[in-house]
Amino acid sequence: MAGHEGGGGGSMPGAVEVAGRDLADDALFRPVRSGNAFEDTVGRLLQAIRLGIVSPGEALPAERDLAVRLAVSRDTVREAIRSLAESGFLVARRGRYGGTFVTDPLPPRGDLDGAAPGAAELDDVLVVREILETGAARGAASRTLAAADRDRLWTRLGETSAADVADYRRLDSRWHLTIAELAGAPSLVPLVADNRTRVNDLLDRIPLLEPNIAHSNAQHEAIAIAVLSGDADRAAAAMREHLDGSAALLRGFLG
Repeated sequence: MAGHEGGGGGSMPGAVEVAGRDLADDALFRPVRSGNAFEDTVGRLLQAIRLGIVSPGEALPAERDLAVRLAVSRDTVREAIRSLAESGFLVARRGRYGGTFVTDPLPPRGDLDGAAPGAAELDDVLVVREILETGAARGAASRTLAAADRDRLWTRLGETSAADVADYRRLDSRWHLTIAELAGAPSLVPLVADNRTRVNDLLDRIPLLEPNIAHSNAQHEAIAIAVLSGDADRAAAAMREHLDGSAALLRGFLG
């Protein structure tokens, strides 16, 4: 779905008026972090929808206004809107009062049977993941890796980058476990594996967005290069940024 500039038009009932926005509106549509612009934009729009800043049946602000307020490109806004439309949260309407509208009713939280995770559970999974995997990236980059280990990391990177949508999460999981294996602490691997199982249970509840796949692959490469270059600080920072992108999507869809 392409974005529509009519979203938030002044004469449309229920449209979000820039002139009348309140503190909550300003807080949710504040500038996002540049490192995960797409993921943070999706998460921010979902927050606005989930918290009722833009209610079911109401229109989003126009693309150009969102781009300015979120400090991202209009292409990023358009991709985020398209992804949320494909996920059932937004719908395009054409004509004089056209624009991008929140669906009514909203899709249920999560795609699987059973209750969606609570905020405490979500926080626990994501905080533990950041601690384990950021440390794993730092540890892997701090070691002198054997040629076979370096080849294995690069091979896993290539496999993940070439994966189709159906196989992406499995190969993505294997790539992350490879980083843990290269950290040189065998007891770390089962901890990362257990946490990744919990992460995948959450990821399976949200759509797999193609722009996020492309961005994740680029971030994987940055992490791999930092590890292979022996730059521990850069490896940890790149991993943290990568995990922040996934966390933004999970909190947006499930939080």
